[in-house]
Amino acid sequence: MTNSFLDQIETGFRDIALKAGAVIMEVYARPDFEARSKADDSPVTEADEAADALIRAELTKLFPEIAVVTEELSESHSIQADRFIIVDPLDGTKEFVKRRGDFTVNLALVEHGVPLRGVVYAPAKERLFYTRADGSSVEEAGPFTDTPGALTPLKVSQPDNDALLVVASKSHRDAATDAYINQYAVKDSKSAGSSLKFCLVAAGEADFYPRLGRTMEWDTAAGHAVVLGAGGQVLRFDDHTALRYGKPGYENPFFLVTAPGVALKPAG
Repeated sequence: MTNSFLDQIETGFRDIALKAGAVIMEVYARPDFEARSKADDSPVTEADEAADALIRAELTKLFPEIAVVTEELSESHSIQADRFIIVDPLDGTKEFVKRRGDFTVNLALVEHGVPLRGVVYAPAKERLFYTRADGSSVEEAGPFTDTPGALTPLKVSQPDNDALLVVASKSHRDAATDAYINQYAVKDSKSAGSSLKFCLVAAGEADFYPRLGRTMEWDTAAGHAVVLGAGGQVLRFDDHTALRYGKPGYENPFFLVTAPGVALKPAG
């Protein structure tokens, strides 16, 4: 990948995420908006669909040669490519519907199974995380304009295995997750929605995020890229090997997001 291409990914992903976030917040500000269930019983709103249409249009203009896989376009789920962009236009729709604010816009560039660059934007919380052209991860301070604001480099924690900081899902936490977390010496545990959990690990605000539940690659790729750029790891739960992308159907196994110093327990 050339430097100019990587620069374009950084600026393009940032700009698209901000535009999509603005569309989402227009819907969020209304007293009522439409929400319905998809075939898999997950919720979808007009904000998901409007953001998805905007993102796909912008990506087509900027990167017409790169395949795009997006949650809201089912025909894209059969795409197989060595290089692709994967999109979740509104991750955390349940949080959106409940007006909790923990929802994000996610775009990632995947190459040979690895999410190399990504952006995670939480418009209601005014937090913006992304990987730069050089592969490092940053959080940008708002307000967000055409010109990037102050950038804080992200680096994962140096965990204390006798006092771990754990983050888990707000809407999908279950008994199996709690049982796994209880194997560790935990100083503090917090809940967060959407891909923000990845970003909390990347920022050193949490040491560890276990996910024992169904996710899709568009849910995780952008946050995964941000974690990698901050020196962290995203590993399969079963064998602790690196989580890969471009799998048939784009479904993930259970996984662990972690700073490298966490002494991981074996699965089950």
